[in-house]
Amino acid sequence: MTTAVKFRELAVSGAYAFNPPVFEDDRGLFTSPYQEPAFVEALGHPLFPVAQSNHSRSKRGTVRGIHYTVTPPGVAKYVYCARGRAIDIVVDIRVGSPTFGRWDSSVLDQETFSAMYFPVGVGHAFIALEDDTVMSYMLSGSYEAQHELSLSPLDPALGLPIPTDVAPLLSARDTAAPLLAQVRAEGGLPEYDKCRRIEAALWRP
Repeated sequence: MTTAVKFRELAVSGAYAFNPPVFEDDRGLFTSPYQEPAFVEALGHPLFPVAQSNHSRSKRGTVRGIHYTVTPPGVAKYVYCARGRAIDIVVDIRVGSPTFGRWDSSVLDQETFSAMYFPVGVGHAFIALEDDTVMSYMLSGSYEAQHELSLSPLDPALGLPIPTDVAPLLSARDTAAPLLAQVRAEGGLPEYDKCRRIEAALWRP
């Protein structure tokens, strides 16, 4: 099976980037950031049942993340940029993963409407490159504050691609977030095998 959507597997195991076709005319444009045939072709199964959708608007220089969900319950995400421009980043924090400690990124914007799929257990961060950058995403689970954790996006051991031409804007929570090595030493990171089992259960009733 082939689709018009281009996709590639990222450097983090199980994470993908998708590039849908964009159709423009004198009225504007039309695109479909999520298309099931392409997703099935890439991952071998449909997207998870959507439990929640999120929408954020950010100033230029805003850094959100690195956020992750306690696993279990774990959450998978499908993310695109509806307006503006952002560097979207996936970080493998799953202990036991063949790509543990690696990250990959993709520029998401309102011109290409590229999207990223984040499997259960990974960390997610993004940096807004323009004012009024809007990120939209679907999640496999509902938000529960006690399950949502954060790692420092400024961790020098990770070296995330945060631009240096503007001071990063972080929430108090993300500013105070611990380093990856610290949380790993404390046993606070998701386990790869457990994440894989939870993710498989999302699309295998």
